[in-house]
Parts: sequence; structure tokens; C-alpha cells
Amino acid sequence: MATQVPPGDLDLQEQFARIRQIIVNSEKLQLEHQKLQLEQLQVQTDTEKALAETRRIVADMLKAQAETKILPFSTIFQAMLATAALLGAGAAIAKLFFP
Repeated sequence: MATQVPPGDLDLQEQFARIRQIIVNSEKLQLEHQKLQLEQLQVQTDTEKALAETRRIVADMLKAQAETKILPFSTIFQAMLATAALLGAGAAIAKLFFP
């Protein structure tokens, strides 16, 4: 009868095994929680990068709109200067050939 284990010892060993399993599962859950927190931080970082890129694109768009708004005025002014220069040159040539 020395080879038989009392029933109380089996229950105790089974409880120890369950406790070990609970500890292992708890550690796995903690690691999974840390992994999820890291992924959440990465998503937040990516979101902030996307927002910064969006802000940069909007700023570039506003700058381009302002430049295109100014461009027609400067083009008109340059055309007027060129016309005046051509008229002045034409008058000078006419005066030269027809005194």
C-alpha cells in the first residue's frame, strides 16, 4: 500500500497545477495587454503623422491658391508694361524714320 497516494494529495497536486495554469494564463494576458497598448500607441502616432501631413497639404493648397490669386494681377501688370514699352519703342522708331 505504500505505492498508493492518498486522495487528499491528488487534490492538492491538482490544485497546484490549476494555480500554475492560472499564473501562466495571467502572464499571457498581461503580455497581450502590453502588446495591445504598444499597438495603440503606434496607431496614435500614425494618426498624428497623418494629421500633420493633412495640415501640411492644406497649407500648401492655401499657399498655391494665394499665389494663383496674385498671379493674374501680376500678369496683367507685366502685360501693361510690355505694351507701354512696345508703344514707346514704336514711337521712337517712328520719330527716327519720320522726323
